[in-house]
Amino acid sequence: MHSVSKFASYDNSTQHISIQTDNVPALKEGEILVKILCTSLCRSDIHTYLGKRIEKNPTILGHEIVGVIDHFGPLAPTHDLIGNQFKKGDKVTWAIYASSPEDELAKKGIPQKGSDLFKYGHEKITENNHFHGGLSEYIILRKNTPIVILKNELPNELASLINCSVATVAGAIRVAGDLKNKNIIIYGTGMLGIIACAMTSSLGANEIIAIDENLERLEISKEFGVTQIFLSNDANIPKVDIVFEFSGANKAIEDSIKLLHIGGALILIGAVFAQPPIAINAEYIIRNILTIKGLHNYNNEDFIKATQFMEEYYNSFPFTKLIKRGFELDDTDLAFQYAIKNNPFRVSIDIK
Repeated sequence: MHSVSKFASYDNSTQHISIQTDNVPALKEGEILVKILCTSLCRSDIHTYLGKRIEKNPTILGHEIVGVIDHFGPLAPTHDLIGNQFKKGDKVTWAIYASSPEDELAKKGIPQKGSDLFKYGHEKITENNHFHGGLSEYIILRKNTPIVILKNELPNELASLINCSVATVAGAIRVAGDLKNKNIIIYGTGMLGIIACAMTSSLGANEIIAIDENLERLEISKEFGVTQIFLSNDANIPKVDIVFEFSGANKAIEDSIKLLHIGGALILIGAVFAQPPIAINAEYIIRNILTIKGLHNYNNEDFIKATQFMEEYYNSFPFTKLIKRGFELDDTDLAFQYAIKNNPFRVSIDIK
């Protein structure tokens, strides 16, 4: 077992990242030490870096992660979430949370909101709680973390997307229900929106309409199964059965309601930041028999679906063109600055 690990520590008060090293503690019951291969910068990481989102301080950011098993702690799990047996060197990813399966919310299918919730990339560095974020050479997977073994041929930068972007989209689709032959709108073509285009296409949706204010991203969406594109101010957007709202913008949410056929459903995913209330006409909702659902993060079922989707379709869609590579752990500040200045779909950091 490796005794020392380099990591990038982020401080809220200074909005500064410093590269540090520290001893890796002895593993506790149920824990697994993983050597990180790659971490991608999620939009929430960037918001934290900019001070728009306050995390526990100091912290190790990064929760879109892939790595290989390095060492097993006492009474560590022997099999992954699907039932495959673990061994050292297995390429793995894991949910962004650890949560007791005995928690009442977990039993209801909402483990990501359990009372004992632990979230990777969102915890404070303390003497007794360390190596819990992706911008590090090593990470300690806590007890009750859902883990899946991955195919080695799946590129690291794509594998890193599974446990946040892809799993969240899988959850949104679960909440929406059967998509086969349905007409849908993907509102917002950032990383989650683009993944939603590809995933809904693979599930047999009829028309897949993408809406955004960025024409360049709309054009890219055509490579991921989209059949029609519209700028957000277009007055000719047709009505559909389901709208997936990923932008989080108030106007987009309000407009989405008017884009549904009678009996349609709006799935809200993007509004995960502080914002003013939106205006909803209750009579309109009632008379048009509309459903509005929200989802934050995902559950174990969604995580498995996300893994299966990426392993099956990673060569069917040009996902790699969405990711800016070329950064290493020592370049973490540069990676964040590149992400802020250039706004790519994702920046990935190779951990060597």
